[in-house]
Amino acid sequence: MTRDPARPTVDVVIPCYNYARFLRACVRSALDQPGVDVRVLIIDDTSSDETPQVMAELMAEDPRVEGRRHEVNKGHIATYNEGLLEWAKADYTVLLSADDLLAPGSLARAAQVFRDNPKVGMVYGRVVYYQDHDDLPSIVAAPAGTTVWSGVDWIERRCRTGQNVLSSPEAVVRTSVQQAVGGYRPDLPHAGDLEMWMRIAAVSDIGYVRGAPAAYYRVHQQSMFRTQFSSVFADLEQRQAVFDRFFAEHPDLPGAGMLRALAKRSIAKDALWRAVRAYDRDKLDEIPADELAEFAEKVYGGAGNLPEHRALTRRKALGPKVCSRTQLFVGSHLAKRGMGWVGKQVWKWRGQ
Repeated sequence: MTRDPARPTVDVVIPCYNYARFLRACVRSALDQPGVDVRVLIIDDTSSDETPQVMAELMAEDPRVEGRRHEVNKGHIATYNEGLLEWAKADYTVLLSADDLLAPGSLARAAQVFRDNPKVGMVYGRVVYYQDHDDLPSIVAAPAGTTVWSGVDWIERRCRTGQNVLSSPEAVVRTSVQQAVGGYRPDLPHAGDLEMWMRIAAVSDIGYVRGAPAAYYRVHQQSMFRTQFSSVFADLEQRQAVFDRFFAEHPDLPGAGMLRALAKRSIAKDALWRAVRAYDRDKLDEIPADELAEFAEKVYGGAGNLPEHRALTRRKALGPKVCSRTQLFVGSHLAKRGMGWVGKQVWKWRGQ
């Protein structure tokens, strides 16, 4: 079949490690995208389940599907980069874990943003989380539309929150930009996607598609988020390492000094609030509040002046038993809780 040169092309890289039970639905969600020409590469990182058989069946059923199997396990970072940097050749590229799904029409929506905005290097949309074995949830979609930020503005928002707003399957990257900035960093196994998104934003604009979701992220007990990188300190330390690494490599970014200070402040506030919540929930045996406070002070020299630090000092004076019984009546707790809810709604509707 002759390809229509007017149709955008998308290469979808699907790393798979013992996710045979999810693989077929994942691949189908990529192949069934309208308005774009899709190729799929499945990379089996030495799975011990039925992944090789499922992969072979999918390749036999559709010539757009390619498959590779590693002789030895290379880990997720090397597997990601193999597909993104060595294999991908299309206009745009997606990294899609074998346990996740693309939403119908998401690739065409992203491709249109790229076509309308030549300076955009990455487009993402809303990701919907759902539990393993559940049906896809019904959602209220935001009004359709597109937002495009300058790369520096997008980076500033990441520094102000200290958080990543992407889970990965909802991101579509211009392949030329992806291969110019490079792939995932092996020394940032947990938050390396945030660091790579910022590298992309350092050289291009960032687009967001409102309306229908872009992807579905499956939450289950075997997911990497719940296994290798679930500890409090792993998350905080990796995000701090991301900002340190990024600004060390981009000292000439406009406002780099101010942005780096913002990021440090955000990470410190997060650490202190986790310590506060340990008192509110009477979970000092599970959450190392003192170590979190020390981490915050190490990261950000002004940690002692933050409102979260004052909240933590009050709770230390009261003790965890009192805090856990009265937290619903503590104004700062209600305010923080309300702000967190508002932030989640803004993220769902605006992507920031």
